[in-house]
Amino acid sequence: MLNKKGNAPAIIILVLFVVISLGLSTLIFVNLKKEERKNVSLQTELTDVKDKIGALEARYEDSKKIIKDLEAKLGDNLSKIDALNQELKQEKVSKDEALAQIQQLKADFDQQKTFRADLESKLTVAQDEMKKMLAQFNDLSSKKAELELKVKDFEEKSKGVELGTIVVNPEVPAVVQEKAADKKPAPKTVKEKPAKKQPKQVPLVEGKVLVVNKDYNFVVINLGSKDGIKIGDIFSLYHADNLLTDVKVEKVHDAMAAAGIISLNIKDQIAEGDKVIKKK
Repeated sequence: MLNKKGNAPAIIILVLFVVISLGLSTLIFVNLKKEERKNVSLQTELTDVKDKIGALEARYEDSKKIIKDLEAKLGDNLSKIDALNQELKQEKVSKDEALAQIQQLKADFDQQKTFRADLESKLTVAQDEMKKMLAQFNDLSSKKAELELKVKDFEEKSKGVELGTIVVNPEVPAVVQEKAADKKPAPKTVKEKPAKKQPKQVPLVEGKVLVVNKDYNFVVINLGSKDGIKIGDIFSLYHADNLLTDVKVEKVHDAMAAAGIISLNIKDQIAEGDKVIKKK
């Protein structure tokens, strides 16, 4: 009995030990199962990681190829950019030249505008002057018509009348033909010895100024075609026996002619009745 009572604590301890061992074993088993599941999970995760790493490596290789292609394209683009920069520089130079030309054209346009305004002003002045000249021309035309009427009237009045005068000796003053006709030659009383033949002198043709037209710069003389006057003949014009100028015949009628004044600066000194003598 004492033995049985003495072994009871040992049995209890043993039982407790067994229970504790079982508990520990169960706990260890459970922990092992957990670790095993974790290992499986980690293995799965490791596999996934390896797959992902493989995929990443593949992507990396693809990225490297893409990077090489991009680098090649970048080089091409850089070349294109350099070419574009050169073109831009050229365009800038062309633009600057175009702007300079535009500025020059603008300056030329302003100058032309000023020149045009000046021309328009001058044209206005010229038109005014033209109007004045037309008015003067009309006035001179009317005066010319009146003068032509006077010339015709003079022609009608001078028909059948000898207006010219022929002078044999140029040193003797000219006289009117009617007065010369009245003089009779004196009879010769002494027979003179025959003189040496003198060179034949060309008779001078003398006339006078009938009309002075200072507007058209011509005179009308009382010598015409019946006096042998032709267009282009030159006459010396005398005022009070002083030589003033020469006149040139421009129009010839029967008994009178119109002659242009050669020296215009003395036309104001010419008067009606002045003497004209035909040049040889």
